[in-house]
Amino acid sequence: MWRFLKNRQFNEKQLSLLRLLYIGTCYTIGVIALLPLTMIINRFMPPIQLGDMNIDILASLLTCALLLRLIIWLLKPLIIPATILFMGYLTVNGWMNGYSWGDFTEDYTIAIEKNWLERENKQTDLLTIMPSPLENASSMGTREVRDKVMMKDSLVRNFAVEYSIKYFSKYHNKYGKITRYLSLFKYINNNFNYVHDTYRDEYFASARETIMNGLGGDCDDHSILMASALMSIGAKCRLVVIRGHMYPELFVGSEADFAQMQNAIIELFSDQRVQKLHYHITNGEYWINLDYTARYPGGPYMNNDIRLVINL
Repeated sequence: MWRFLKNRQFNEKQLSLLRLLYIGTCYTIGVIALLPLTMIINRFMPPIQLGDMNIDILASLLTCALLLRLIIWLLKPLIIPATILFMGYLTVNGWMNGYSWGDFTEDYTIAIEKNWLERENKQTDLLTIMPSPLENASSMGTREVRDKVMMKDSLVRNFAVEYSIKYFSKYHNKYGKITRYLSLFKYINNNFNYVHDTYRDEYFASARETIMNGLGGDCDDHSILMASALMSIGAKCRLVVIRGHMYPELFVGSEADFAQMQNAIIELFSDQRVQKLHYHITNGEYWINLDYTARYPGGPYMNNDIRLVINL
């Protein structure tokens, strides 16, 4: 690269400035890439003890630094052009309401936070590491979640039956099975307690586990519980993965079925002063939001950046 610049007949001062720009760009890229790559490498680094100290994270950091140095050395002619193209891409997309600097910053932060947890319980990342040539990240994540949905488990079934009749029974003749679904939603959402994962990667708790621990867990644990419990009493559900979050949706059916569900929610959750239901339509059929962040069925979505839909 420097041979090319010298052939362009830059003077020494200009070459020095260009050299500083190049070195600064390389170091900036290296520092940005260092933390998330160190965390990923650390997943597969066996525990290393030095006396009473765990130094596998330090070994991962040094390994990552050497790896980045090698990559930058091999690709040095492309560093500045690639950086300019990437910055231009984020800037232009930001103007067009696409993937922007804000999205990049958020994804970068999430990548670090999801991995900077306890060094114990190392395991393969379910959502970012491809386990085999025949199973991609999305299919592996889908399989892991489906394995935790337990609508036929006796504990889950008994839990669902008990709390599906806790509320709204006097409206059963008017709205039928809808009252059972809404009663179960109300109990779970009123009593669910958010608890962060203690593992380096996402830990998907089964519905049985969440019931036995007193209804504690994170968004995917809530989603698995809600779907399992509702499906155990005849409902149809799916799970939706958006950026940084997962939530369950309840199948409603046709437009006429949706109108009946809407009337039931407005009447049974009158204390919430429901103004609008939030839903998705797939092949002409309605699905409503059952997120734990919503105070009533069909409450607002956190965002609409859908990454994956898991049909159950």
